[in-house]
This record gives sequence, structure tokens and C-alpha cells, in this order.
Amino acid sequence: MTRRHTTRSSVPRTAVRVLLGAAMTWAGISHLTVAREEFRAQVPEFVPLDPDVTVLASGVAEISLGAALVLLVRRQATVGWVAAVFFTAIFPGNIAQWMHHRDGFGLDTDTKRFVRLLFQPVLIAVALWATNALRSRR
Repeated sequence: MTRRHTTRSSVPRTAVRVLLGAAMTWAGISHLTVAREEFRAQVPEFVPLDPDVTVLASGVAEISLGAALVLLVRRQATVGWVAAVFFTAIFPGNIAQWMHHRDGFGLDTDTKRFVRLLFQPVLIAVALWATNALRSRR
């Protein structure tokens, strides 16, 4: 029989993982409902799909990832890597919003849009830390 032990570091990681998952799920739902127009501002021009289709597809992906972060405890490291890749994949949208001066989510100045760019690496790091994904690679 294998013993499961809880360390002090697992409680904060679990809390952050669940909060990140809930936030992603909420953001994904808002892609499909109340914030569709706002999310269209982040779709880069090089994406070959209609911006609305891109927003809907990314919303479904975000809901799925958010739910997986909360529910797939035994696969959390894998989900953490997938979330990190997702946050990396959507980063060009944030860059496009800044470069093309598109308003959305209260980001109505170039300075605000630029500062927003600094948060994407933080999301990537949080996804990896909260799921213990980096340790699982060792």
C-alpha cells in the first residue's frame, strides 16, 4: 500500500492550481458569452480563421484546460505543461493587441497593453509551479 503524504508546499500549490483552473474556466465561458467582442481584439491578423471562430475555439480549449486543472489531479503535471503551451500559444494575440493598438478589457493605452505582456510569462510559470510540472520532468 502506498502512503500519500501532504507537504506544506502542496497546499498552496493545490490552492493556486484550483484557482487557476477556475479562472481559466470562467475566462473560457466569457469567450463564448459576455466577452466575445473583447477577445476578438486579441486575435492576430495572421490567424487564418474568422476571429469569432478563433475566440470560440480558444474558449472551448480554455474551459477544457481549466476543468482539467481542477479535476485531473493524477495528471496535473501533464495538464500543467499543456496549460503552459496554451498560454504560450495565445501570447501572439496579446502582442497583436499591443502592436495594432486594439482596445479590449480596459487596455486602452499602449502602456497598459505592454504591461499586460509581462503577465503572460507569469501565467506560464504559475501553471508549471501549481501543477509541479517542472519537478515531474526531473
